Amino acid sequence: MARMTMIEAIRAAHDEAMAADDRVVVFGEDVGFFGGVFRCTQGLQAKYGKQRCFDAPINESGIVGAAIGMAAYGLKPVIEIQFADYVYPGFDQIASEAARIRYRSAGDFTVPLVIRMPAGGGIFGGQTHSQSPEAIFTHVCGLKTVIPSNPRDAKGLLLSAIEDPDPVIFLEPKRLYNGPFDGHHDRPVVSWKNVDEGDVPEDDPVPLGKAKVRREGADVTVLAYGTMVHVAQAACEETGVDCEIIDLRTLVPVDLPTIAESVKKTGRCVVVHEATRTGGYGAELVSLVQEACFYSLETPIERVTGWDTPYPHAQEWDYFPGPERLGAALKRVMEA
Repeated sequence: MARMTMIEAIRAAHDEAMAADDRVVVFGEDVGFFGGVFRCTQGLQAKYGKQRCFDAPINESGIVGAAIGMAAYGLKPVIEIQFADYVYPGFDQIASEAARIRYRSAGDFTVPLVIRMPAGGGIFGGQTHSQSPEAIFTHVCGLKTVIPSNPRDAKGLLLSAIEDPDPVIFLEPKRLYNGPFDGHHDRPVVSWKNVDEGDVPEDDPVPLGKAKVRREGADVTVLAYGTMVHVAQAACEETGVDCEIIDLRTLVPVDLPTIAESVKKTGRCVVVHEATRTGGYGAELVSLVQEACFYSLETPIERVTGWDTPYPHAQEWDYFPGPERLGAALKRVMEA
């Protein structure tokens, strides 16, 4: 195994997939010579050539549209949207074309396409570089939506996404790109808390649709993904609440059996995500838990989320759901 950052793990997944299958091609804004704005594709063009890793114009609709055609033709494109905030011009291509081709063709065509996007806050990017649009994609039938929380999962999930016959939205938490995160913006951390998070093996795909229990507990189930997994770990430690933390990893398809088993054991549930509250993916999780675990719940389900405002710049860490806000919710469900 090699010790990696999330950036290095994502780069390694590209490398392994491109070496194993010459149908895998990588393109997007600045991903070729420059190696991507976060360097997730650095060195791929030099190794595999400009036919397999190349730059695209600043045209998200064109990038997605070209990738759909390439995928339907038989290639396996992995495209990068430079920031998730930039995806909206290409959304019609994703929702109306990529997500529907298998259905429209009665299975004659598939779209093995991966759309990678840095998402979320943590770098003081303000309203146009910090959005978390995962709920928009989970609403579209025909798409899979993935969000890793550590390097090992980032590599393994990306390898599985590249091999999937259907389009996969792959959202990468920018706050986790360059190192671990203990839930606080002012605390540097030098290593991942768990060895298996930062130690990344070769050729080790992580299956889509399977959640991971990051921490076993008896008091309350915390459902999280991406950066919020680390916020949940910090909140549990600071409050002393014996939380069971479920890292969803894949939002669609979501691993409801793992979620239900945990909630039926603890009798309590708190959902946390960085995206805005109204219409966020947390609302879907609350509904699923309510339907599957109603008679096991001891208290109402709580949500801890971003605010219903554009993502701020100067007040980023007031917007960001931190351990204090999550800890307050944990105490409320324990005291109810």
